[in-house]
Amino acid sequence: MYKIFQVLLLLQLLVSPVFAEAKSFSGKVVKVSDGDTIQVMHEGKAEKIRLAGIDCPEKKQPFGQAAKKFTSTLVVQKIVTVQVETIDRYGRTVAEVILPEGRSLNRELVRAGYAWWYRKYSKDTSLGSLESGAQAARRGLWSDPNPVAPWDWRHGGGKMTLVKEPAQTSPMSSNECGEKRYCKEMSSCSEVMFFFKKCGIANLDRDGDGIPCESLCK
Repeated sequence: MYKIFQVLLLLQLLVSPVFAEAKSFSGKVVKVSDGDTIQVMHEGKAEKIRLAGIDCPEKKQPFGQAAKKFTSTLVVQKIVTVQVETIDRYGRTVAEVILPEGRSLNRELVRAGYAWWYRKYSKDTSLGSLESGAQAARRGLWSDPNPVAPWDWRHGGGKMTLVKEPAQTSPMSSNECGEKRYCKEMSSCSEVMFFFKKCGIANLDRDGDGIPCESLCK
């Protein structure tokens, strides 16, 4: 009976407001990596935050720099609230970021046409409504008649990457250590991970966050 009581008490703590508050924190934004990735001071160090539910154009993609500038204007050197949702496979905190005046940075990016609703990882249909509104008004990236979703761009669907290449079965079967050393020489995340993990090319992870060539392995 005592063990049952302990289990019930633990469950109550997990759903209590105190536990929920532990998943949120406030801090100053010290860096904007791109439109949907920022760094916020937390417990004395900069913590990388990936905005939940959305996906901004890549840096080299049309509107990628505009998305980064939009985010920078709203958050740089400001105190924001980070509402943590999960930790992704790269160890990044995935969260909704609340601006000082109470607006959601995630939603503002979609509303302004600088981010897509990331349907694969989000079931929040309200983001879809914001996206539809931006598309109808041709705001931001929707002013392009044929915008390319960033997840397609990362896998070779961008207008600048439509180059025919020999078919590859896997990075390990077609690449050898020493062949390539820079992100610009690679075309897929699997290729990047081969050279990063198997060949030990540390410079592929310039900011030391464990994610090499972030334009390909986001």
